Order: sequence, then C-alpha cells, then structure tokens
Amino acid sequence: MARPEPSVAERAVRLRRDNPARANLHRRDPAPPPKAPAGHLRFGRDRISGGTLALVTRQLATLVRVMTLEESLRTIALQIERPAARRLLLATHARVVEGYRLSDAMTRQGTAFPPLYRAMIAAGESSGALPEILDRLADLLEHEQGVRSKLLTTLIYPAALSVTAIAVIIALMTFVVPRVVDQFSSMGQTLPALTRVVIFVSNLMTQWGWLILIVLALCSWIAVRALRNPALRRKFDGALLRLPLIGRLIRDLNAARLARTLSTMIASGLPLIDGLVLTARTINNTVLREAVETMASAIREGGSLSAAMRRAGVFPPVVVNMTASGESSGKLDTMLGSAAGYLEREFNTFTSVALSLLEPAIIIVMGALVATIVLAILLPILQINTLSLR
Repeated sequence: MARPEPSVAERAVRLRRDNPARANLHRRDPAPPPKAPAGHLRFGRDRISGGTLALVTRQLATLVRVMTLEESLRTIALQIERPAARRLLLATHARVVEGYRLSDAMTRQGTAFPPLYRAMIAAGESSGALPEILDRLADLLEHEQGVRSKLLTTLIYPAALSVTAIAVIIALMTFVVPRVVDQFSSMGQTLPALTRVVIFVSNLMTQWGWLILIVLALCSWIAVRALRNPALRRKFDGALLRLPLIGRLIRDLNAARLARTLSTMIASGLPLIDGLVLTARTINNTVLREAVETMASAIREGGSLSAAMRRAGVFPPVVVNMTASGESSGKLDTMLGSAAGYLEREFNTFTSVALSLLEPAIIIVMGALVATIVLAILLPILQINTLSLR
C-alpha cells in the first residue's frame, strides 16, 4: 500500500530535523532580505495594493482559525488573481515552510508589506493572538480603503466635468474662432475689443500651444525636483498647512489616520512609541511627520501622549482633549478611535458640501467662458448689420 503524501507541516518538520542549522529560524530575524539571484522571485519589487492587502488580511484572519498558517497562505495565494500579489504570497509561504515566522517572512519580501503591518503581525505572534490581530488589521485596512474609495468616487464627477469644460473651450478657441476670424479679415473693419482679445488668445493657442505645453511640463519638472530638497519641502508643506481650507483638511485627515492607527496598535498590545515611529513614516507632510517623531521622543523621555500632542501644536484640539481623557480613564485606544471617527465624519461632511458647491461653480465658469467666446463672435456681425442699416 502506497504511503500518503506528507503534508506541508510534516515536510517543514522533516526539513528542520534534517538540517539543524535552521532550528533557530523561528526567532526574530531583523536582517535585511538578501539579494535575489537571477531567475528567483523578485523580492521587494512587487507591491500589494491596499485593497488586495485588506482582502488577503481578512481571508488570513479567517483561515488561520481552521487550518495551519502554511495551508492558509497557500490557499489564499492560489486564488489571488493579481500576479504580483500571488508571487509575494507564494514567496512568503515558502519562507514560512522553511521555518520563518510570518512577520520575518514578510520582512524578507523587501518593501512589499508596510512596516506598520509587519509590526502588528509580529505583536500577534509574540502574544499568541495572531487571529485577533489580523482581524484588527483587516478592519483598519478596510476602513482606510473605504475612505480612499469614497473620496475618489466623490471626485470623479467634478474631474470629468472639468476635463469636458476644458476640452470644449480648447475646441472653440482652436477650431471655431480661427474659421470665423478668416471671415472677419476679408471685411476690413475694426473689430470690437472683446473680439480682438479672443482672437489674440486663439492665435496664441494655435501657433504657440506646443511651446506653452513644453514650458508647463518644464516648470512641473523643476517644481518636483525642487521639492526633493528637504528645506524647500518643509517650507512648502508648512505653507500648505497655513492655507485656510486645505490646511485644515490635511491636518484633520492625518490626525484621524494617526488616531485610528494608534488605537488599533494599542488595542493589539504594541508599545505606543513603536506605533508613533511606524506611523510617522506613512505621513507625507514633512511638518506633521516631524511633529509625530518629536512626540515619540517626548514620550520616550517620560511624557504623556496628550502633552506631546499639545506641545506639537499641529493637531486638532478634539484629538488632544480626547487623548487626555483616554489617558486619565485608562481607555486610550477607545478614545483615540472615537476621535478618529469624529474627524472622519467632519471630513466627509466638509468635502460633501465643498464638492456640492464645486459642481455648479464649474458649470457657471464654463458657461461664462463659452458665452464670452460666442459674444466675441457675434459682436462684429451685429456691428456689420448696424452699418448696413444706416
């Protein structure tokens, strides 16, 4: 009778028994991933999108409760449609089979998995509560993905309307106005001032449009290169925060994300300082990122989170006050989650009102520009008719 095929877990045990040098692979392995040889999996080059990572995390949280980690990873990898995500999950599965912890196996994939994600996985492995940590991670990722998707969905209509308006105006100025100008030139009359202005803009677009596009592209490239300078980037980010409406949106959105991430990490058992350090890396605004790093240093020296937030002076008062209340009541994770929910509701309300006003504003501006072009064309015709009646 043929012997049954050994399972993945049995092969892993046999591999470690035959090769004792690998017996200590379940310890933390913070070393950077080695360079992949030719023909090997492309560690660190592939990335998993936010939506795919949220789906994988939710599936993993469910499957690890009913089967081994190795079987869970392999099952999820085989049903993922995106090739890059499948390669990363299969590579992670191979490392786990070799004896690595899940967090270390993810670290071996370069930057494919975010540092915050790997830290929470490591906390779940250390505490023996990996399924619960995966559930919290999935909730966090799904919430962030929902906020991002809602914002993008809300911006689709105004963006499409703006593109259509610009295309219509460009078509009028480059195709319609030049044909009408040819008719006016043969009449030899002095054209109204508005008509001359429209004709000048039309000639500028038709004759020098390519040069204008090159200049705009060059200016954009110079601006991007300039913002790579740390000092200039800090001044630019500081100026953004001082803008009346945009600055408030940036502060509220980053504060909500910080509060929700810290709430999840504290509830998962991670140290507050580690949460601040890891979250700071995900903030794009330089001023806010430096403020979070300063907060981590202040807490490391013995200060409280609310005092560090108040000293930073860049976070909304509601976050500072609710953080202080959470520290005094011993429910910091709950209060941080409530503060994040409040800021997110405020952000959604503000953006909904702003976008509802933006759509008619675009229509009004487009109508005014089209009416100006039409009026510039009609004025010479009305002038000719008036002269002929005399």
